[in-house]
Amino acid sequence: MAEFRFVTTWELEAPIDAVYRAIGDSPCWPAWWKSLRSVEELAPGDADGIGRRYRYTWKSRLGYRLCFEIRVTRVLPGRSIEGSASGDVQGTGRWLLIDEGGVTRVRYEWRVRPARRWMTLVAPVAGPLFAWNHHAVMEDGATGLARWLGVRLLRTTRE
Repeated sequence: MAEFRFVTTWELEAPIDAVYRAIGDSPCWPAWWKSLRSVEELAPGDADGIGRRYRYTWKSRLGYRLCFEIRVTRVLPGRSIEGSASGDVQGTGRWLLIDEGGVTRVRYEWRVRPARRWMTLVAPVAGPLFAWNHHAVMEDGATGLARWLGVRLLRTTRE
């Protein structure tokens, strides 16, 4: 079964606390992340957010939709959020934020494998298209978050 690993970094001219609050508030993401159609809270989790569960519905640049749940598994307040995904994709995601003197570096690591049958079947040849789509969606997120916070997006990179 195909597995994908994507790493995206955003550099925003913004205080880390503001960036962390925006990333930690998934229900608000559709207001600034144009690829995201909806976020539904399924469970609130504990005081730190561990166990929090959301269902996300995304629209890809390639025309298909992805629906998956994320369950928060680890939180370092103000610094990182990790979760496990289930649904159309299965795997893990991790947000890591670093303060670099007025610039916040946001690193997102996404390690998933497709669970939908058609995606599993075409993944060996469509991998580059899936990667292109992921990077386009993440670019939408970077641009939207900068606009939402009223700050400059300095750079996005991908591995």
